[in-house]
Amino acid sequence: MPIVEVSNLGKVYGSGSTAFAALEGITFSVEPGEFVAIVGPSGAGKTTLLKCLSGLMQPTSGSVTVFGKRVTRPPREVGVVFQDYSRSLMPWLTVRRNVEFPLGRAARRDPQKAARVDTALQSVGLADSHGKYPWQLSGGMQQRVAIARALAYEPSILIMDEPFASVDAQTRFELEDLVLRVKDEFGVTILFVTHDIDEAVYVSSRI
Repeated sequence: MPIVEVSNLGKVYGSGSTAFAALEGITFSVEPGEFVAIVGPSGAGKTTLLKCLSGLMQPTSGSVTVFGKRVTRPPREVGVVFQDYSRSLMPWLTVRRNVEFPLGRAARRDPQKAARVDTALQSVGLADSHGKYPWQLSGGMQQRVAIARALAYEPSILIMDEPFASVDAQTRFELEDLVLRVKDEFGVTILFVTHDIDEAVYVSSRI
């Protein structure tokens, strides 16, 4: 059974003569354990699609279901890694506190949640950087923090919106391998948006 189903999805911005259809008639499904890449040029509506998939935006028409339930708000089963890691991390919190954030205030006192944070930091190679602040890290390391935060939340589905677009080529290659490794380690299903065809071919099982 598909865990994500998108049916005739459409999104229109504006109204009347200024209306613009960013998405129209999008239909596809995602099976458990798949790594699906969504490829398109800038302005094609990729980010709009992901916002609808993650419940951050309501479509104008059609529907998205996750585990058989229609998405009307962000589902508990979905984690998101945004393109602009510098804006998604809180600079006044340490790396560990950033990763703990979606787990709630009790994360520090809950041994089970603390272990989840430790595992996530270890998986992305940041176990020794837990006390640093985002502004003390390179761009690639900051994006690793964002990935660790999503993994600590233990989502069934990980949505990634051009997560490596702002890093250099060498770091991009390292992060691509990292995502492939953590996918196997954590058993998550991934929807990955990119405009880089080579990247899509390398990381995904379906485009």
